[in-house]
Amino acid sequence: MTLAIETHGLSRYFDDFCAVAGIDLKVERGTFYGFLGPNGAGKSTTIKMLTGLLAPTKGEMFVLGKNMSDQREALEAKAKVGVIPEDLALFDNLTAREYLTFVGRMYRVPKETIRSRIDELLPLLGLESDEKKFTLEYSHGMKKKLALAAAVLPNPDLLFLDEPFEGVDAVTSRVIRDLLAHYVARGSTVFLTSHVLEIVEKLCTHVGIIVKGELVEQASLDALRQGISLEERFLEKAGADAEPVQKLRWLEEGTA
Repeated sequence: MTLAIETHGLSRYFDDFCAVAGIDLKVERGTFYGFLGPNGAGKSTTIKMLTGLLAPTKGEMFVLGKNMSDQREALEAKAKVGVIPEDLALFDNLTAREYLTFVGRMYRVPKETIRSRIDELLPLLGLESDEKKFTLEYSHGMKKKLALAAAVLPNPDLLFLDEPFEGVDAVTSRVIRDLLAHYVARGSTVFLTSHVLEIVEKLCTHVGIIVKGELVEQASLDALRQGISLEERFLEKAGADAEPVQKLRWLEEGTA
């Protein structure tokens, strides 16, 4: 079994608050891995550590077989990784084409290859008519699409995607799903966080669930579900199924 991501006791503290508590991830190459959890569970913090944006407090992590605590190996891994981060991190005063060209040059993609890939990506993601606008003029959904284009342009072996479907229309969502499914079919790995469990259930082959910084489950999707929906299993693992649903008193009373 060849692993795209492997961690041992990966932890991150912010002062006295433990955001990620000693998790042991094992993500096989060529899988579509859904990393699930409630808000504030530690998903984005984990991605930031795995992509080198945030140093772990303790623990080990290996990405594409490279030790991320070793600067040289970490750079080798990053050259083969695409990322949609939590905060998108786009440059407001560049057009889509300028931004994607910058990303391609940063990854040392040949100029002609950058140009041809941009010519394919912009119409595919519905950005062709807006390519001359500065990104500060983009809606949140358009920025998500541009961030995805930047993540896939270098043709990486591993994609980290933090809520890629948030704010994206239904038509583009279908395009993105097909694009990501093609990536995995050719042998690449996708590591996805999403609160849209229906999308995770359609796309992912494996799932990890993190709750309050702890990895409470990690298995193939079929092994995890065991005859029930992913939503039911997620609520069970997150402890939400045992919590009574609070009702609004003023709705119960029928007052206006």
